[in-house]
Amino acid sequence: MATKNKTTETPVPVEEFIHSFVSDQQKKDDSFRLIELMTAWSGFEARMWGPTIIGFGSYHYKYASGHEGDAPMIGFSPRKAEFSLYVFSDTEKSRQLLEKLGKHKMGKACMYVKKIADIDLSILKELCDETIKYLNEHHECACRKD
Repeated sequence: MATKNKTTETPVPVEEFIHSFVSDQQKKDDSFRLIELMTAWSGFEARMWGPTIIGFGSYHYKYASGHEGDAPMIGFSPRKAEFSLYVFSDTEKSRQLLEKLGKHKMGKACMYVKKIADIDLSILKELCDETIKYLNEHHECACRKD
């Protein structure tokens, strides 16, 4: 039996989520700044995905196993300790950009930063652009340009 994806788009207002979930004022300010930037970079408004991910646009994935679903093209989550940034595609250009990003840690599916002042936002934009380009080339994507 197929498992239901936990990370699906929800109707929760993003601003409401930030005000109720994020207690640190700097993290709130950084969250609203990331929303402003990622909206401009992606061309899509912020939407909640699952209980804590703020995503922009969407794409459809399908694995060889047959598991498939939708996910945000780019996004972030203002976790208690640090931000989880979902903006990485495993390309040569992205790996090179990571070296210039600034203070971050890589996880399996995301990168972690304590605050946005720790990273170079122009490099973050390039990472977002590279991810959107990759998704456009490899998946059914809201970013597709015909």
